[in-house]
Amino acid sequence: DKEHRHKDHKKDKEREKFKHSNSEHKEHSEKKHRDKDKERLKHSDSSSDKHRQKHKDRDKDKRREEKVCLWVVGMLLNEKLYMCLDFGCSCSGVIFYRYEYKPKKVKLEHDKKAKKRKHEYDEDEEDEVYYMWEEERYTDGSKWRFLEHKGPVFAPPYEPLPGKVKFYYGGKPMKLSAPAEEVATFFAKMLDHEYTTKDIFRKNFFKDWRKEMTSEEKSVITDLNKCDFSEMSEYFKAQSEARKQMSKEEKQKIKEENERLLQEYGFCIMDNHKERIGNFRIEPPGLFRGRGDHPKMGMLKRRIRPEDIIINCSKDSKHPKPPPGTKWKEVRHDNKVTWLASWTENIQGSIKYIMLNPSSRIKGEKDWQKYETARRLKKCVDRIRAQYREDWKSKEMRIRQRAVALYFIDKLALRAGNEKEEGETADTVGCCSLRVEHIKLYPKLDDQEYVVEFDFLGKDSIRYYNKIPVEKRVFKNLQLFLENKQPEDDLFDRLNTSILNKHLQELMDGLTAKVFRTYNASITLQQQLKELTCSDDSIPAKILSYNRANRAVAILCNHQRAPPKTFEKSMQNLQNKIDEKQNQLSAARKQLKAAKADHKASHDDKSKKAVEMKRKAVQRIEEQLMKLQVQATDREENKQIALGTSKLNYLDPRISVAWCKKFGIPIEKIYNKTQREKFAWAIDMADKDYEF
Repeated sequence: DKEHRHKDHKKDKEREKFKHSNSEHKEHSEKKHRDKDKERLKHSDSSSDKHRQKHKDRDKDKRREEKVCLWVVGMLLNEKLYMCLDFGCSCSGVIFYRYEYKPKKVKLEHDKKAKKRKHEYDEDEEDEVYYMWEEERYTDGSKWRFLEHKGPVFAPPYEPLPGKVKFYYGGKPMKLSAPAEEVATFFAKMLDHEYTTKDIFRKNFFKDWRKEMTSEEKSVITDLNKCDFSEMSEYFKAQSEARKQMSKEEKQKIKEENERLLQEYGFCIMDNHKERIGNFRIEPPGLFRGRGDHPKMGMLKRRIRPEDIIINCSKDSKHPKPPPGTKWKEVRHDNKVTWLASWTENIQGSIKYIMLNPSSRIKGEKDWQKYETARRLKKCVDRIRAQYREDWKSKEMRIRQRAVALYFIDKLALRAGNEKEEGETADTVGCCSLRVEHIKLYPKLDDQEYVVEFDFLGKDSIRYYNKIPVEKRVFKNLQLFLENKQPEDDLFDRLNTSILNKHLQELMDGLTAKVFRTYNASITLQQQLKELTCSDDSIPAKILSYNRANRAVAILCNHQRAPPKTFEKSMQNLQNKIDEKQNQLSAARKQLKAAKADHKASHDDKSKKAVEMKRKAVQRIEEQLMKLQVQATDREENKQIALGTSKLNYLDPRISVAWCKKFGIPIEKIYNKTQREKFAWAIDMADKDYEF
């Protein structure tokens, strides 16, 4: 107790010292700014514009020097923080987390200021460490001042099939025109896939395929069932097998070509830093698959050409050149956005973008801010929940509907549901667009009261099916909402996403339905990790606990997937390894038993060492067997759950990093190399005691 009181006293002294230091800096800063104001007034009467500009530049340099000098390090909640003590500064003492950014080295020949910054890009020097506050912060909504890139890499042109590979119609070979043949190859490549057996896929494909045919081909090919793509399919299988059997030299040649394209097109220059581009290759043409039972599956995704592309770069940059004989749709200079190129795809009319890599500085800051917003919700979520519970009793129907919808978004992590035109896309809905046909009410079901059954298609046509007990007041309100309505009528007929989002903004600045999903996902992971992780478990067992916690989040967010095609085969291979390891363990135990018997008879050092060796061998095989068994359990539990979506988009990575540091788990067991680059800021920022 005495030692504890001594530590508390020491902390109080340090806190007082830090406060005193703050006040001294504040007085010093205010005095300097008063002196500067006097200087400005003194020189304001000067008629010389040149003198005024010179003095302004000198003041600017002084402010920059003061700002650098006044950054201090503090400790708050066991996290490293930086705070500016220049109270006259525009940041007003804002606290920043430490964020290290290591840009690639690059020489900027086009930049007028390149000579002044030459030391920053000297190839003989080590990479410098950058911090967020050292980067220029734009207050006008700009994302960058300078942006230069080479544009996208287009899909290679179509290569016609060899003459020996035939397409058959009605049992007879038929030569197709190049456009029709190309589309036919898309179907042939998918011949063994389940998609090609679905009626909607076949119908959409045949309709779009006929658009690419000549008039003669249209008159002959009238029934998809009479088409024989088997020879084409076998050709592509042989091509795939040949690629697998390529020599080391051939593979190296392809690797070098890919690396050349990456170096030329895979990087851009943004505000004097070389940044990695995420997806610089344009997706090749093919057949749209969609997810779930998408009504547009099988439709033709057309080839994207330069005339479809909008380029975004700065005016003073070297603009990307389109392929010879072509031109871009448009060249923009919009520094309020971060995309480099965009185009509109033909299936759903959505805009596709070429963006920066997730590991880039801008993406990292955006991720960090997203999770900080979710952490802010944690501070006021109890107040918001109390308010929507009170609104369940409102005299206004619109307020009751809004409160029940918000309850579903909070409790079930439902998406808000964007408004769309009828027939535009698949019949997918969110919370605000639920219809009467999507829910059923049960006063009592399976020994539970007030049960609501949800059954609808969510994002990407993934079915959401859930039976959940709700509070009595919610159940009574739902009964009221259903009165005198047809199955196709809206459940929340006095609510839409615009109204809901406006209300969420009133509750908390920056609050959206996605913030609720992020908050509930992250807090669920943190709680599950605390409940499931045992410090005495082995590393494989702890990783199983982590995946189970992640699985709970994926189920909450309805992140499903179809079992992989090779699932049964891979599980059988894993089971064979387990059986083999069990046989090894039995043999090792017999050898240990025999060694113990020898030692009991002889009592010499040699037999004693033999016993120790056999015992270690048994322990090693037991650990290997347990690792395989844990792996089998993990695969079986997650065969229909997509863990990656929530891990990358909804879970604060600092929770996972802190868990790894606390229990001694290598971070690469949780995040692969690409993910570690994406979450570099979290790995640097979080310590073992981090709390969401």
